[in-house]
Amino acid sequence: MSKEPPMSLLPAAYADLEPFAAQWSLPTAAERAMQRSTSTKEERQAFYDAMCPRAAAMLDELDTKPLAELDDQEKRLLDMLLAFSHVSLAIEIQGADEEEHAKWRNRMVITRAPADLPN
Repeated sequence: MSKEPPMSLLPAAYADLEPFAAQWSLPTAAERAMQRSTSTKEERQAFYDAMCPRAAAMLDELDTKPLAELDDQEKRLLDMLLAFSHVSLAIEIQGADEEEHAKWRNRMVITRAPADLPN
């Protein structure tokens, strides 16, 4: 009896990013903002370091299709890129002030954002 390999969350070319997918491939801006706020500095930095060198190529690849034609794996990759934009702000702009800003972020309630894809 052979076992089928588990379904990958991301396209095969991005298998090395699988460890980040469950935590960072979130479908709404509100969830991405919450993840940014609740993750540790080390988690944000590890995600940033993994995504940064590949983000432009990922965007170029996803840009070859209309959003409505993305498969589930590609949608998760897009969600990770959107989360990367949240984390980039924390790393590149907020820096040491990120922890202080995170305390107040829960007062800014995101109900919907243009980046939220319809289900």
